[in-house]
Amino acid sequence: MGAFLDKPRTEKHNLHDEGNGLRYGLSSMQGWRVEMEDAHTAVLGLPAPGMTDWSFFAVYDGHAGSKVANYCSKHLLEHIMSASLGTHGPPAGPDGSTGDPPALAPPTVENIKTGIRTGFLKIDEHMRSFSDLRNGMDRSGSTAVGILMSPEHFFFVNCGDSRGVLYRNSNVCFSTLDHKPCNPRERERIQNAGGSVMIQRVNGSLAVSRALGDYDYKCVDGKGPTEQLVSPEPEVYEMVRAPIQDQFIVLACDGIWDVMTNEELCEFVKSRLEVSDDLERVCNEVVDTCLHKGSRDNMSVVLVCLPNAPKVSEEAVRKDAELNKYMESRVEEMLSRPGEEGFPDLVAVMRSLSTDIGMPPLPPGGGLASKRSVIEAVYNRLNPYREEDGNGAELEYHW
Repeated sequence: MGAFLDKPRTEKHNLHDEGNGLRYGLSSMQGWRVEMEDAHTAVLGLPAPGMTDWSFFAVYDGHAGSKVANYCSKHLLEHIMSASLGTHGPPAGPDGSTGDPPALAPPTVENIKTGIRTGFLKIDEHMRSFSDLRNGMDRSGSTAVGILMSPEHFFFVNCGDSRGVLYRNSNVCFSTLDHKPCNPRERERIQNAGGSVMIQRVNGSLAVSRALGDYDYKCVDGKGPTEQLVSPEPEVYEMVRAPIQDQFIVLACDGIWDVMTNEELCEFVKSRLEVSDDLERVCNEVVDTCLHKGSRDNMSVVLVCLPNAPKVSEEAVRKDAELNKYMESRVEEMLSRPGEEGFPDLVAVMRSLSTDIGMPPLPPGGGLASKRSVIEAVYNRLNPYREEDGNGAELEYHW
Protein backbone atom coordinates (compact mmCIF):
# COMPACT_ATOMS: atom_id res chain seq x y z
CA MET A 1 0.00 0.00 0.00
CA GLY A 2 2.96 2.31 0.54
CA ALA A 3 5.68 0.65 -1.54
CA PHE A 4 7.18 2.25 -4.64
CA LEU A 5 9.16 1.14 -7.66
CA ASP A 6 12.65 2.36 -8.53
CA LYS A 7 11.29 3.70 -11.81
CA PRO A 8 7.67 4.49 -12.76
CA ARG A 9 5.74 2.21 -15.09
CA THR A 10 4.37 4.50 -17.77
CA GLU A 11 2.54 2.02 -20.01
CA LYS A 12 -1.07 3.12 -20.34
CA HIS A 13 -4.44 1.44 -20.68
CA ASN A 14 -6.73 3.39 -23.00
CA LEU A 15 -10.32 3.25 -24.20
CA HIS A 16 -12.58 5.56 -26.17
CA ASP A 17 -16.03 5.43 -27.73
CA GLU A 18 -18.98 7.62 -28.58
CA GLY A 19 -22.76 7.44 -28.43
CA ASN A 20 -25.78 9.00 -26.73
CA GLY A 21 -24.57 12.40 -27.89
CA LEU A 22 -21.24 12.21 -26.08
CA ARG A 23 -17.66 11.02 -26.53
CA TYR A 24 -15.38 9.63 -23.88
CA GLY A 25 -11.75 8.70 -23.48
CA LEU A 26 -9.83 7.25 -20.57
CA SER A 27 -6.28 6.58 -19.51
CA SER A 28 -4.81 4.69 -16.57
CA MET A 29 -1.18 4.25 -15.57
CA GLN A 30 0.53 2.37 -12.75
CA GLY A 31 3.18 5.02 -12.13
CA TRP A 32 5.48 4.58 -9.13
CA ARG A 33 3.29 2.08 -7.26
CA VAL A 34 4.32 -1.58 -7.11
CA GLU A 35 0.83 -2.67 -8.19
CA MET A 36 -1.96 -1.24 -10.34
CA GLU A 37 -5.00 -1.06 -8.08
CA ASP A 38 -7.24 1.33 -10.06
CA ALA A 39 -10.20 0.18 -12.16
CA HIS A 40 -12.90 1.87 -14.20
CA THR A 41 -16.32 1.44 -15.83
CA ALA A 42 -17.59 3.00 -19.07
CA VAL A 43 -21.02 2.02 -20.39
CA LEU A 44 -22.88 3.75 -23.23
CA GLY A 45 -26.49 2.62 -23.14
CA LEU A 46 -27.72 0.79 -20.05
CA PRO A 47 -28.99 -2.77 -20.56
CA ALA A 48 -32.58 -2.10 -19.52
CA PRO A 49 -35.75 -1.25 -21.45
CA GLY A 50 -36.07 2.50 -21.96
CA MET A 51 -32.51 3.21 -20.74
CA THR A 52 -30.45 2.80 -23.90
CA ASP A 53 -29.94 6.58 -23.93
CA TRP A 54 -28.45 6.51 -20.41
CA SER A 55 -24.70 6.15 -19.72
CA PHE A 56 -22.51 5.34 -16.74
CA PHE A 57 -18.86 6.09 -16.02
CA ALA A 58 -16.82 5.48 -12.89
CA VAL A 59 -13.29 5.36 -11.49
CA TYR A 60 -12.31 3.09 -8.61
CA ASP A 61 -9.13 3.69 -6.60
CA GLY A 62 -8.19 0.48 -4.84
CA HIS A 63 -5.90 0.20 -1.85
CA ALA A 64 -4.28 -2.77 -0.06
CA GLY A 65 -5.05 -4.79 -3.19
CA SER A 66 -7.17 -4.60 -6.33
CA LYS A 67 -9.91 -7.18 -5.72
CA VAL A 68 -12.63 -4.80 -4.46
CA ALA A 69 -11.92 -2.20 -7.14
CA ASN A 70 -12.00 -4.79 -9.93
CA TYR A 71 -15.19 -6.42 -8.69
CA CYS A 72 -16.96 -3.09 -8.36
CA SER A 73 -15.91 -2.06 -11.86
CA LYS A 74 -17.74 -5.11 -13.21
CA HIS A 75 -20.77 -5.27 -10.93
CA LEU A 76 -21.57 -1.99 -9.15
CA LEU A 77 -23.76 -0.78 -12.01
CA GLU A 78 -25.95 -3.90 -11.92
CA HIS A 79 -26.49 -3.46 -8.17
CA ILE A 80 -27.47 0.18 -8.74
CA MET A 81 -29.84 -0.73 -11.57
CA SER A 82 -31.37 -3.56 -9.59
CA ALA A 83 -32.15 -1.22 -6.71
CA SER A 84 -33.20 1.72 -8.92
CA LEU A 85 -35.53 -0.26 -11.17
CA GLY A 86 -37.15 -2.32 -8.47
CA THR A 87 -35.74 -5.56 -9.87
CA HIS A 88 -35.55 -8.86 -8.10
CA GLY A 89 -32.96 -11.53 -8.55
CA PRO A 90 -29.59 -12.66 -7.22
CA PRO A 91 -26.58 -10.35 -7.65
CA ALA A 92 -23.48 -11.63 -9.35
CA GLY A 93 -21.32 -14.07 -7.45
CA PRO A 94 -17.52 -14.03 -7.41
CA ASP A 95 -17.50 -15.78 -10.81
CA GLY A 96 -19.79 -13.12 -12.31
CA SER A 97 -22.79 -15.46 -12.75
CA THR A 98 -26.33 -14.09 -12.35
CA GLY A 99 -29.82 -15.50 -12.19
CA ASP A 100 -32.75 -15.07 -14.55
CA PRO A 101 -33.56 -11.56 -15.82
CA PRO A 102 -35.72 -9.74 -13.27
CA ALA A 103 -38.90 -7.77 -13.77
CA LEU A 104 -38.50 -4.03 -14.31
CA ALA A 105 -40.19 -0.92 -12.94
CA PRO A 106 -39.79 2.51 -14.57
CA PRO A 107 -37.17 4.69 -12.84
CA THR A 108 -37.84 8.11 -11.40
CA VAL A 109 -35.29 10.63 -10.14
CA GLU A 110 -35.93 9.53 -6.57
CA ASN A 111 -35.76 5.85 -7.60
CA ILE A 112 -32.35 6.51 -9.08
CA LYS A 113 -31.00 8.46 -6.10
CA THR A 114 -32.27 5.88 -3.63
CA GLY A 115 -31.13 3.04 -5.88
CA ILE A 116 -27.58 4.36 -6.10
CA ARG A 117 -27.27 4.51 -2.33
CA THR A 118 -28.87 1.08 -1.92
CA GLY A 119 -26.69 -0.36 -4.67
CA PHE A 120 -23.53 0.72 -2.85
CA LEU A 121 -24.70 -0.76 0.44
CA LYS A 122 -25.78 -3.99 -1.26
CA ILE A 123 -22.55 -4.58 -3.16
CA ASP A 124 -20.56 -3.88 0.01
CA GLU A 125 -22.66 -6.38 1.92
CA HIS A 126 -22.38 -8.88 -0.94
CA MET A 127 -18.58 -8.69 -1.25
CA ARG A 128 -18.28 -9.30 2.46
CA SER A 129 -19.52 -12.83 1.84
CA PHE A 130 -16.47 -13.64 -0.30
CA SER A 131 -14.32 -16.00 1.76
CA ASP A 132 -10.99 -14.20 1.31
CA LEU A 133 -12.52 -10.85 2.26
CA ARG A 134 -14.52 -12.31 5.13
CA ASN A 135 -11.55 -14.20 6.58
CA GLY A 136 -9.08 -11.34 6.29
CA MET A 137 -6.95 -12.98 3.59
CA ASP A 138 -7.71 -9.95 1.39
CA ARG A 139 -7.95 -6.58 3.14
CA SER A 140 -8.50 -4.46 0.06
CA GLY A 141 -10.89 -1.57 -0.32
CA SER A 142 -11.74 0.99 -2.96
CA THR A 143 -13.09 4.46 -3.43
CA ALA A 144 -15.65 5.05 -6.16
CA VAL A 145 -16.59 8.15 -8.10
CA GLY A 146 -19.03 8.01 -10.97
CA ILE A 147 -21.71 9.65 -13.02
CA LEU A 148 -25.00 8.18 -14.18
CA MET A 149 -26.32 10.25 -17.08
CA SER A 150 -29.88 10.37 -18.32
CA PRO A 151 -30.98 12.64 -21.20
CA GLU A 152 -32.18 15.17 -18.60
CA HIS A 153 -30.03 14.66 -15.50
CA PHE A 154 -26.54 14.07 -14.15
CA PHE A 155 -26.27 11.88 -11.05
CA PHE A 156 -22.79 12.33 -9.59
CA VAL A 157 -21.83 9.65 -7.07
CA ASN A 158 -18.89 9.68 -4.67
CA CYS A 159 -17.58 7.40 -1.94
CA GLY A 160 -14.04 8.27 -0.86
CA ASP A 161 -11.49 10.75 -2.18
CA SER A 162 -11.63 10.20 -5.91
CA ARG A 163 -13.39 13.17 -7.48
CA GLY A 164 -15.73 14.17 -10.30
CA VAL A 165 -16.06 17.65 -11.77
CA LEU A 166 -18.36 19.28 -14.31
CA TYR A 167 -17.03 21.99 -16.62
CA ARG A 168 -19.93 24.20 -17.68
CA ASN A 169 -19.87 27.53 -19.47
CA SER A 170 -16.04 27.61 -19.29
CA ASN A 171 -16.01 27.22 -15.51
CA VAL A 172 -15.83 24.44 -12.94
CA CYS A 173 -19.44 24.61 -11.82
CA PHE A 174 -19.55 21.45 -9.71
CA SER A 175 -17.23 19.12 -7.83
CA THR A 176 -17.88 16.14 -5.57
CA LEU A 177 -16.56 16.44 -2.02
CA ASP A 178 -13.74 14.19 -0.81
CA HIS A 179 -14.48 11.96 2.16
CA LYS A 180 -11.48 12.52 4.42
CA PRO A 181 -11.25 11.47 8.10
CA CYS A 182 -10.49 15.04 9.22
CA ASN A 183 -13.79 16.38 7.84
CA PRO A 184 -15.95 17.22 10.90
CA ARG A 185 -18.90 15.03 9.84
CA GLU A 186 -16.64 12.09 9.07
CA ARG A 187 -14.60 12.53 12.25
CA GLU A 188 -17.77 12.52 14.36
CA ARG A 189 -18.90 9.20 12.88
CA ILE A 190 -15.45 7.67 13.35
CA GLN A 191 -15.27 8.74 16.98
CA ASN A 192 -18.84 7.58 17.66
CA ALA A 193 -17.76 4.16 16.39
CA GLY A 194 -14.90 4.08 18.89
CA GLY A 195 -12.17 5.09 16.47
CA SER A 196 -9.83 8.04 16.21
CA VAL A 197 -8.35 10.32 13.59
CA MET A 198 -4.56 10.55 13.76
CA ILE A 199 -2.24 12.03 11.13
CA GLN A 200 -5.41 12.66 9.10
CA ARG A 201 -6.14 8.91 8.90
CA VAL A 202 -8.70 6.54 10.39
CA ASN A 203 -6.95 5.04 13.43
CA GLY A 204 -3.75 6.47 12.02
CA SER A 205 -3.89 4.12 9.05
CA LEU A 206 -6.54 4.61 6.36
CA ALA A 207 -6.58 7.92 4.47
CA VAL A 208 -10.27 7.79 3.43
CA SER A 209 -13.34 7.72 5.65
CA ARG A 210 -15.72 6.15 3.13
CA ALA A 211 -14.97 3.23 0.86
CA LEU A 212 -16.21 -0.11 -0.41
CA GLY A 213 -14.50 -3.11 1.17
CA ASP A 214 -12.06 -2.32 4.01
CA TYR A 215 -13.90 -4.74 6.29
CA ASP A 216 -11.33 -4.42 9.07
CA TYR A 217 -12.94 -1.02 9.69
CA LYS A 218 -16.54 -2.27 9.53
CA CYS A 219 -16.87 -4.61 12.49
CA VAL A 220 -18.09 -2.41 15.34
CA ASP A 221 -20.89 -4.26 17.15
CA GLY A 222 -24.17 -2.41 17.47
CA LYS A 223 -23.45 -0.06 14.59
CA GLY A 224 -25.10 -0.19 11.18
CA PRO A 225 -23.17 -0.17 7.90
CA THR A 226 -23.28 3.63 7.60
CA GLU A 227 -22.15 4.13 11.22
CA GLN A 228 -18.89 2.19 11.03
CA LEU A 229 -15.37 3.63 11.11
CA VAL A 230 -15.45 3.51 7.32
CA SER A 231 -18.82 3.87 5.61
CA PRO A 232 -19.80 2.46 2.20
CA GLU A 233 -22.52 5.10 1.81
CA PRO A 234 -22.07 7.36 -1.22
CA GLU A 235 -23.10 10.96 -1.58
CA VAL A 236 -25.40 11.45 -4.57
CA TYR A 237 -25.71 14.80 -6.32
CA GLU A 238 -28.46 15.31 -8.88
CA MET A 239 -28.15 18.08 -11.47
CA VAL A 240 -30.36 19.07 -14.37
CA ARG A 241 -28.37 19.05 -17.59
CA ALA A 242 -27.79 22.33 -19.46
CA PRO A 243 -27.09 21.17 -23.03
CA ILE A 244 -25.98 24.55 -24.35
CA GLN A 245 -23.56 25.18 -21.47
CA ASP A 246 -22.34 21.72 -20.40
CA GLN A 247 -18.89 21.02 -21.88
CA PHE A 248 -17.16 18.07 -20.24
CA ILE A 249 -16.94 15.89 -17.14
CA VAL A 250 -13.76 14.58 -15.55
CA LEU A 251 -13.62 11.62 -13.16
CA ALA A 252 -10.24 10.88 -11.62
CA CYS A 253 -8.54 9.20 -8.67
CA ASP A 254 -6.46 11.08 -6.12
CA GLY A 255 -3.27 10.33 -8.05
CA ILE A 256 -4.49 13.12 -10.34
CA TRP A 257 -5.98 15.46 -7.71
CA ASP A 258 -2.89 15.24 -5.49
CA VAL A 259 -1.02 17.48 -7.94
CA MET A 260 -3.78 19.42 -9.74
CA THR A 261 -6.69 21.50 -8.49
CA ASN A 262 -10.12 21.26 -10.09
CA GLU A 263 -9.50 24.48 -11.99
CA GLU A 264 -6.00 23.53 -13.12
CA LEU A 265 -7.11 20.18 -14.48
CA CYS A 266 -10.13 21.56 -16.30
CA GLU A 267 -8.18 24.44 -17.82
CA PHE A 268 -5.51 21.99 -18.95
CA VAL A 269 -8.10 19.66 -20.48
CA LYS A 270 -9.76 22.59 -22.23
CA SER A 271 -6.42 23.70 -23.71
CA ARG A 272 -5.68 20.18 -24.95
CA LEU A 273 -9.14 19.77 -26.51
CA GLU A 274 -8.41 22.91 -28.52
CA VAL A 275 -5.32 21.18 -29.91
CA SER A 276 -6.60 17.62 -30.44
CA ASP A 277 -9.94 15.81 -30.68
CA ASP A 278 -8.24 12.50 -29.75
CA LEU A 279 -9.61 11.96 -26.23
CA GLU A 280 -7.19 9.13 -25.45
CA ARG A 281 -4.31 11.47 -26.28
CA VAL A 282 -5.77 14.19 -24.05
CA CYS A 283 -6.17 11.74 -21.14
CA ASN A 284 -2.62 10.44 -21.68
CA GLU A 285 -1.33 14.00 -21.48
CA VAL A 286 -3.17 14.42 -18.18
CA VAL A 287 -1.59 11.37 -16.53
CA ASP A 288 1.88 12.13 -17.95
CA THR A 289 1.67 15.72 -16.72
CA CYS A 290 0.61 14.57 -13.24
CA LEU A 291 3.52 12.12 -13.15
CA HIS A 292 5.94 14.93 -14.01
CA LYS A 293 4.30 17.18 -11.42
CA GLY A 294 5.25 14.62 -8.78
CA SER A 295 2.32 12.22 -8.37
CA ARG A 296 3.47 8.96 -6.75
CA ASP A 297 0.17 7.11 -7.01
CA ASN A 298 -1.68 5.08 -9.62
CA MET A 299 -3.42 7.46 -11.99
CA SER A 300 -6.75 7.06 -13.78
CA VAL A 301 -8.86 9.65 -15.57
CA VAL A 302 -12.11 9.43 -17.54
CA LEU A 303 -13.01 12.39 -19.77
CA VAL A 304 -16.60 12.65 -21.00
CA CYS A 305 -17.12 15.29 -23.69
CA LEU A 306 -20.60 16.67 -24.24
CA PRO A 307 -21.81 18.28 -27.50
CA ASN A 308 -20.65 21.76 -26.45
CA ALA A 309 -17.11 20.62 -25.53
CA PRO A 310 -14.20 22.78 -26.72
CA LYS A 311 -13.32 22.17 -30.38
CA VAL A 312 -9.95 22.11 -32.12
CA SER A 313 -8.81 25.64 -32.95
CA GLU A 314 -6.36 26.41 -35.75
CA GLU A 315 -4.88 29.21 -33.66
CA ALA A 316 -4.41 26.92 -30.64
CA VAL A 317 -2.77 24.27 -32.82
CA ARG A 318 -0.42 26.88 -34.29
CA LYS A 319 0.54 28.28 -30.88
CA ASP A 320 1.16 24.80 -29.49
CA ALA A 321 3.40 23.95 -32.43
CA GLU A 322 5.31 27.21 -31.97
CA LEU A 323 5.80 26.44 -28.28
CA ASN A 324 7.11 22.97 -29.08
CA LYS A 325 9.47 24.37 -31.71
CA TYR A 326 10.76 27.04 -29.31
CA MET A 327 11.52 24.46 -26.60
CA GLU A 328 13.20 22.15 -29.10
CA SER A 329 15.47 24.99 -30.27
CA ARG A 330 16.32 25.94 -26.68
CA VAL A 331 17.25 22.37 -25.78
CA GLU A 332 19.34 22.11 -28.95
CA GLU A 333 21.09 25.34 -27.99
CA MET A 334 21.88 24.11 -24.47
CA LEU A 335 23.27 20.82 -25.74
CA SER A 336 25.28 22.40 -28.54
CA ARG A 337 27.53 24.20 -26.05
CA PRO A 338 28.52 21.82 -23.26
CA GLY A 339 30.08 23.52 -20.26
CA GLU A 340 33.17 22.62 -18.27
CA GLU A 341 31.34 19.69 -16.70
CA GLY A 342 30.09 18.39 -20.04
CA PHE A 343 26.51 18.10 -21.22
CA PRO A 344 23.83 19.33 -18.80
CA ASP A 345 21.58 16.61 -17.41
CA LEU A 346 17.85 16.64 -18.04
CA VAL A 347 17.13 18.18 -14.64
CA ALA A 348 19.39 21.11 -15.44
CA VAL A 349 17.71 21.55 -18.82
CA MET A 350 14.26 21.59 -17.22
CA ARG A 351 15.35 24.08 -14.56
CA SER A 352 16.82 26.35 -17.19
CA LEU A 353 13.62 26.28 -19.21
CA SER A 354 11.54 26.99 -16.10
CA THR A 355 13.27 30.38 -15.76
CA ASP A 356 13.17 31.25 -19.47
CA ILE A 357 11.33 34.58 -19.62
CA GLY A 358 11.16 34.47 -23.41
CA MET A 359 9.17 31.26 -23.60
CA PRO A 360 5.70 31.44 -25.19
CA PRO A 361 2.76 30.77 -22.82
CA LEU A 362 2.65 27.21 -21.46
CA PRO A 363 -0.57 25.14 -21.29
CA PRO A 364 -2.66 26.46 -18.36
CA GLY A 365 -2.72 24.07 -15.44
CA GLY A 366 -0.02 21.89 -16.96
CA GLY A 367 2.90 24.25 -17.14
CA LEU A 368 6.33 23.01 -18.14
CA ALA A 369 5.54 19.53 -16.78
CA SER A 370 3.05 19.06 -19.61
CA LYS A 371 5.86 19.50 -22.15
CA ARG A 372 8.30 17.11 -20.49
CA SER A 373 7.92 14.53 -23.28
CA VAL A 374 8.77 17.10 -25.97
CA ILE A 375 11.84 18.27 -24.06
CA GLU A 376 12.97 14.74 -23.23
CA ALA A 377 12.65 13.58 -26.85
CA VAL A 378 15.03 16.30 -28.07
CA TYR A 379 17.37 15.77 -25.13
CA ASN A 380 17.62 12.03 -25.75
CA ARG A 381 18.18 12.53 -29.46
CA LEU A 382 21.01 15.01 -29.03
CA ASN A 383 22.79 13.90 -25.86
CA PRO A 384 25.18 11.04 -26.68
CA TYR A 385 26.06 10.51 -23.03
CA ARG A 386 22.63 9.98 -21.54
CA GLU A 387 22.29 7.01 -19.20
CA GLU A 388 19.96 4.19 -20.20
CA ASP A 389 19.87 2.25 -16.93
CA GLY A 390 17.30 4.36 -15.11
CA ASN A 391 19.74 5.76 -12.52
CA GLY A 392 18.40 8.98 -11.06
CA ALA A 393 14.89 8.30 -12.43
CA GLU A 394 13.23 9.74 -9.34
CA LEU A 395 15.34 12.90 -9.52
CA GLU A 396 14.44 13.34 -13.18
CA TYR A 397 10.74 13.03 -12.45
CA HIS A 398 10.86 15.49 -9.59
CA TRP A 399 13.03 18.22 -11.09
